[in-house]
Amino acid sequence: MDTRSRYLQEMGITQWVSRDAGFHSVPGIGVAQDLNTDESDLIQNDQLMADLVTQVETCRQCGLHRTRYTTVFGVGPIPANLMIVGEAPSAEDDRQGIPFVGRVGQLLASMLFSIGFKLEDVYIANALKCRPPDDRDPLAEELAHCNPFLLQQIERIQPKVILALGKVAVQSLLETNESPGQLRNSGQVRAVAGVPVIATYHPAYLLQSPAAKPESWKDLYRARQLLINGSSA
Repeated sequence: MDTRSRYLQEMGITQWVSRDAGFHSVPGIGVAQDLNTDESDLIQNDQLMADLVTQVETCRQCGLHRTRYTTVFGVGPIPANLMIVGEAPSAEDDRQGIPFVGRVGQLLASMLFSIGFKLEDVYIANALKCRPPDDRDPLAEELAHCNPFLLQQIERIQPKVILALGKVAVQSLLETNESPGQLRNSGQVRAVAGVPVIATYHPAYLLQSPAAKPESWKDLYRARQLLINGSSA
């Protein structure tokens, strides 16, 4: 069994999918490569992102700065064609200052590899930049304070597609009360700042409910198709 087949098996994908000879990794769909981008624009974008990191680190708009260990801003290439937005940092994320570490991160890597991506080709962030105490759900006012930071990240990263993981990420990004499942069933692709958003389950949920993995893979495949040819099919 090759590497991709193992990852598909971990995602719970049936054999008829893994035998699809037409499915393969497409070079260039992960890292954005705009040959028309001026080097000075890239340098300016890097400086703007560095300024944004400082704003997040010094933010005192809610009480989470008193209880978190560190801020968890995001990691990945800038720009990036695919951006992943999760919910909030875990305890381990908070200790390391990096989103999606541990088992959740391992599953996320498997999810991405199953559609031909490498983790390092994707920009990863959370809707909330500080860990809530005891890993409780983020409060509406906390998300409201962090949302401008997230929107500025999107502006700097310039993704072609955003993959929103979990209800909190979906509702924060799209300002909706709908769940990922409801958005999927609607058949519509919503957008934020002009970027299409594909909603799916958070890896933490998939670890608890592995039966949902095949549905999540369909969402991932849809994101992949959007990146390749702009089709939401």
